[in-house]
Amino acid sequence: MLYLLAEWLGFEGVFNLVRYQTFRAGATLVTALFIGLIIGPKFINLLRVRQGKGQPIREDGPQSHLAKRGTPTMGGLMVIIALTSSLLIWMDPRNPLVWACIAVTLGFGLIGFLDDYDKVAKNSHAGVPGRVRLALEFVVAGVASYIIVSQISTDLYVPFFSDVQIPLGPFYYIFAATIIVGFGNAVNLTDGLDGLAIMPVIIAAGTFAIIAYLVGRSDFSEYLGIPHVVGAGELAIFCAAIMGGGLAFLWFNAPPAAVFMGDTGSLALGGALGAIAVASHHEIVLLIVGGLFVVETASVIIQVFWFKRTGKRVFRMAPIHHHFEQLGWSESKVVIRFWIISIVLALAGLATLKVR
Repeated sequence: MLYLLAEWLGFEGVFNLVRYQTFRAGATLVTALFIGLIIGPKFINLLRVRQGKGQPIREDGPQSHLAKRGTPTMGGLMVIIALTSSLLIWMDPRNPLVWACIAVTLGFGLIGFLDDYDKVAKNSHAGVPGRVRLALEFVVAGVASYIIVSQISTDLYVPFFSDVQIPLGPFYYIFAATIIVGFGNAVNLTDGLDGLAIMPVIIAAGTFAIIAYLVGRSDFSEYLGIPHVVGAGELAIFCAAIMGGGLAFLWFNAPPAAVFMGDTGSLALGGALGAIAVASHHEIVLLIVGGLFVVETASVIIQVFWFKRTGKRVFRMAPIHHHFEQLGWSESKVVIRFWIISIVLALAGLATLKVR
């Protein structure tokens, strides 16, 4: 809310800094990081006391994971608190695109929380039935898509080409909701090793902070030949909040993890990235920047499809990060190498802004 205060004061003196989205993005990142680090220890202790046995560990998974029994889950709540608190301080509260992304984050976070709570309470991997969860996700994503589309066109912009767009009309609502739901679940599937999901999320958020800022500037978007979305620059502040909250969580999630993100965090952050991509009209670029999440999801789909048809497995275990563990890679080697892949894909995504 500092933006409204600074505006009321006429952006005089030091408050002039608040006028700039770049300054507020940096301030939001630092604020979210600070909040996350401050609340982290007590929050984790509270989760440990309340959950007892912590997140259930799969017996059929890598044997090294059995040592993680007792580690609390729902650590994503810490990220959501840090993220939303910092946003409320630094964002322009009159921007509907940011509120749409916040709605997805909180809505998906609630769905993930219910899933995590059910798993911990029943000491089971089942959680909320898949169909129920998907239905709830599409309701949240549908509402957010409606808000976003009221501010942008229903065209699908194709990267690598200037001024090439596909008019989807009313089908864009379905497309947008599918992107949001799909990416929420993609990040959820990737969250299987300490630090594996959160760092690629931070990298993707940093990439889209740049994209959103450029899309929100008419001069830069015209020069680069990318779609211009009025108000999209505020999404850079949202991305910075994800980065700050994510870095704070990584501090505690670094191997050996003191807390797991759980569906609470992975669904919320994945859905948020999907909403940001839709709001900035860079949906296809998200599939490049978040290619690691796409591959993780594809590995599960391929494994299930092929096993049902032939009774055989393509991978030793899905998602694919477990496949590499079964091949003998250490957990840290899998995580770090996947981080490297995420960085390369982020650079490839940024390259699409100029290669047109």
